[in-house]
Amino acid sequence: MNKKQKIMLGRILASAVLLVGAVLVPATGAVRLAVFLVPYAVVGWDILWKAVRNIAHGQVFDENFLMALATVGAFFTGEYPEAVAVMLFYQVGELFQSYAVGRSRKSIASLMDIRPDYANIERDGTLVQVDPDEVAVGDAIVIKAGEKIPLDGVVLEGSSMVDTAALTGESLPRAVQPGDDVISGCINQSGLLRVQVTKAFGESTVAKILDLVENSSAKKAKAENFITKFARYYTPAVVIAALLLAVLPPLVLGGGWADWVHRALIFLVISCPCALVISVPLSFFGGIGGASKQGILVKGGNYLEVLARTETVVFDKTGTLTKGVFNVTVIHPDDCSEAQLLELAALAESYSDHPISRSLKEAYGKEFDASRVSGVEELSGRGVRAMVDGRQVCAGNDKLMEEIGVSWHPCHHVGTTVHVAVDGVYAGHIVISDEVKPDAAQAVAALKTQGVQKTVMLTGDAKAVGEAVAEQLGLDEVHTELLPADKVTQVEHLLTEKSQKGKLAFVGDGINDAPVLSRADIGIAMGAMGSDAAIEAADIVLMDDKPSKIATAIRIAKKTLRIVHQNIVFALAVKALVLVLGAAGVANMWEAVFADVGVSVLAILNAMRALKSKD
Repeated sequence: MNKKQKIMLGRILASAVLLVGAVLVPATGAVRLAVFLVPYAVVGWDILWKAVRNIAHGQVFDENFLMALATVGAFFTGEYPEAVAVMLFYQVGELFQSYAVGRSRKSIASLMDIRPDYANIERDGTLVQVDPDEVAVGDAIVIKAGEKIPLDGVVLEGSSMVDTAALTGESLPRAVQPGDDVISGCINQSGLLRVQVTKAFGESTVAKILDLVENSSAKKAKAENFITKFARYYTPAVVIAALLLAVLPPLVLGGGWADWVHRALIFLVISCPCALVISVPLSFFGGIGGASKQGILVKGGNYLEVLARTETVVFDKTGTLTKGVFNVTVIHPDDCSEAQLLELAALAESYSDHPISRSLKEAYGKEFDASRVSGVEELSGRGVRAMVDGRQVCAGNDKLMEEIGVSWHPCHHVGTTVHVAVDGVYAGHIVISDEVKPDAAQAVAALKTQGVQKTVMLTGDAKAVGEAVAEQLGLDEVHTELLPADKVTQVEHLLTEKSQKGKLAFVGDGINDAPVLSRADIGIAMGAMGSDAAIEAADIVLMDDKPSKIATAIRIAKKTLRIVHQNIVFALAVKALVLVLGAAGVANMWEAVFADVGVSVLAILNAMRALKSKD
């Protein structure tokens, strides 16, 4: 509980004691009024001040105005204890609301602890602490045991265990050694690490996460926008209704002014929209906080709402359902040795950073002589063309072979086949296999339990490879041999197929997935190792690259939306019932307090369940 909340608690307790004393004091007339005004002023002066200040600024119809009007009116009708009690219980509700919002903010603000305070950089043989913004790409930084990793980079020296819990929600640390990538925001637990910076602080993982978190509440769900508009028209409507209730019956029926004014005041207390105005945004805020604990970053409440209605999930294959770590498993030369075929393919791919290119270079395992390679041309979705030792070498898929008019033959081994042609003559092929992620099959099964009707995989791989992976994972549909533009076309086709109610989510990690992520109803990016473009284009980011977290995100979204609907129905139903009873003269001021503060407290308690990411 913060200082402001402690002060409010003190005011509530003091007012409660003074109210009890006022009830026990045998006073009458002006003295009795003064005795009750003391506890009222202690607990309610700020509400009166806010009401007056807002009226001066043209903002008349808000909850402060309703509370001030109802309680001051109660004093005028001689209902002194009720007036103080209404304000007292209203402030109890406000205190509870403040505490609940604080809890929700804390769950998200805990992510702000990942912001690094400094970076250790070597200057003149000594370590100097500098602001992370001052470190340039290519600089070497030193991270001691227990320190936060301030910038993204690659380990040059040292080995250690890295705590990624703040980013991914995973409790187990990850081992890193020279050559491994590390991301900012994690904590170096044991050894000393020397890291070469690969991204400036403004482009680092931690900076992007902080930006997402800080702006997540700006993107409101439809339910939140509805409540905002509802309150804008609802409050003046109930004030007018209360005024009519106080004036029309006495004029029409004659007399009884005090009774009808009292009913109108009860009507005002009941009608305060606190339960809706607070609990609905708090539910979405809690859902975002609960997701962040699981390493799922949601960019706004509107995306939770869409995710909860998702019925079709489309996956990219490489790096999403598979590890994206390719290994050479088969080499089939036609008129040369295996070593020669691998050397030609590796040299042709030497300037590419594609996962397949990296696997060929790693399998070759030798230093490259750059003078042997020239005229490198990357052919999107097909392969590469380059001059190697003065000969034209084409390495890629069957589409590339057909494009250059070379006869090729398929391989019976399952995997990504790289065909190699030298000066227009087929030289053989190399098969590269990608390993399926351990939780990929579990992810697909979990989506079915969350109500997803169709799971689809899109890949540029050969038909045999794609179908083998789809069958292994239990996917409903697979589309293979796709170029980047073909993926957008397939998603658009699926969007026209799906039901009007259900939404389509696309999950990807590569830079070529950015257009598809933007085109889908909701885009989900693999954040830890995903490309910057994919993370920027996505609406939800999974920080640990586990596809099983998609089902977790959908479960959290559905739970959040369920809580929102419960609060809306409960608050409106109770208020409608008590409003009718109040207008009929059946409900008294105490029942009015329950309809306002009681409903608010119950709705806020319900909203706080969204913070719990596990049922």
